[in-house]
Amino acid sequence: MAGGKQTPRQRMINILYLVLLGLIALNVPESLLDAFKKIGDSMSTSTKNVQNGINSSYKAFDQHLKDEPVKAKPIYEKAQKATALATKLYNDVEALKEQLVKQSGGISEQTGDYAGRDNMEESERIMIKDGKGVILRKEILDTREQLLNLLDPKDRSGVNLSLDASDPIPGRGQAEKPWEEAYFGANIPVAAVMTTFIKIQSDAKNDEAAITKKLMSKFDQALVNLDQFNAVAVAPTSYVIVGQPYTAQVFLTASDSHSKPDITVGGSSLPIENGQGKYVGNTSSEGIKTWTGVIRVKQTDGTVKTYTTPTQTYQVAKPSAVVSPDKMNVLYIGVENPLSVSAPGISREQLKVSISSGSISSVSPGHYVAKVSSIGEAKVSISGELEKGKTQALGSTTFRIKRIPDPIARFAGKSSGSTPAVNIRSQDRVFAILDNFEFDAKFTVTRFTLFIQKPRQDFIIIKGTGNELNAQMKAAMASVTPGTKVLFDDITAVGPDGGVRGLQPIILTAN
Repeated sequence: MAGGKQTPRQRMINILYLVLLGLIALNVPESLLDAFKKIGDSMSTSTKNVQNGINSSYKAFDQHLKDEPVKAKPIYEKAQKATALATKLYNDVEALKEQLVKQSGGISEQTGDYAGRDNMEESERIMIKDGKGVILRKEILDTREQLLNLLDPKDRSGVNLSLDASDPIPGRGQAEKPWEEAYFGANIPVAAVMTTFIKIQSDAKNDEAAITKKLMSKFDQALVNLDQFNAVAVAPTSYVIVGQPYTAQVFLTASDSHSKPDITVGGSSLPIENGQGKYVGNTSSEGIKTWTGVIRVKQTDGTVKTYTTPTQTYQVAKPSAVVSPDKMNVLYIGVENPLSVSAPGISREQLKVSISSGSISSVSPGHYVAKVSSIGEAKVSISGELEKGKTQALGSTTFRIKRIPDPIARFAGKSSGSTPAVNIRSQDRVFAILDNFEFDAKFTVTRFTLFIQKPRQDFIIIKGTGNELNAQMKAAMASVTPGTKVLFDDITAVGPDGGVRGLQPIILTAN
């Protein structure tokens, strides 16, 4: 009857059953009929335990149906087919049991055993003469075949099923008998047949458990089912300058489009689509950003394995455009000339800047100050550390070096024209002003000559140093009336470059 992987207890029951069945033909005592009852009861208890195990397997698999229905549903449906096949055979045998017990006298109220347990005619009539033994044999073999067909061919070799209805090998001196004659034929009492029925039911449940367990184990084996492949090229940078080698890794990646692994960056979970996580980096501020991904995948034994990506780096920069008009690149002597330097794809911290004439210093990343001292040209050169310990020239710009433009001399806020006499009398200094110049360059007047001519009078001429009116000048200016001409000439001033400048005269008329 059995040809599968069985526990020692099951093998012992089978052996005892075969021994008892042989002894029945020898008209053995009632005690052997009691033994059949005990074997049957033991197999019934074992069958209940197997059913409990099947129920537990289905209950545990329910969580997979909720978490990953796409993968779990096909496996669950095959397991349901196995249960349906085993259940049909179990119920058909149960119907034969009920018919045999009923027609052989029912259950004895005194003993609780079959009233006609020694009856040797009813089983032969039902199973042999009515042909139900042949039908049962075919159903057993068909059920066995259909159960095996639920498994992939490569998985069938490792599964041994208990259901069997092969013709028994005859003993010495015995004639060969078909399966149904050997187990339900002449001279076999009801007690033995009922035990045979119970064993068939037990075998059906054992085989159901074996098939469903094998099917459900496929879910864990396919927990990560690599069904989506992509060719990927990864380069350290997408920005390369002339002379710098471009390198990239080219390889094949695989992912499970139906799985939802736990993927996090910085402790935050990523949205999963087709088994792949999508990371969106922060670009709200400038600078070099780094991140690392962590992937957690559940293994077949229920443990979780963690994979960590290499640290990834990206740089966030403001949108920029470089405009270099050839005739306007100018550095001025005597002032701090601000320069901004950047190179797309290279962080400002990696840049090195030098100047051929004068000096240049960094005030903040990407911002520099150049100082020059003589008229001519200066070349500002830029290099960058593209690889650790390796510096490469990135380019240079030539600047013309000029003096700061001459300022304009002013008194009472004017360099020429008419102004109220009271305005002239109230001022006491000559200023040198730079109009429309971007730099904070200050000039100081060092000397001038004052000319005052009142109507129909000769010029009053007074020389002075510095930019302030001396006492004699103030006295002369106090007498200015409308119509008086006031002239400042021979004006000199010194700027931040230290050079002496002669300025245009100031000609004013009081009104």
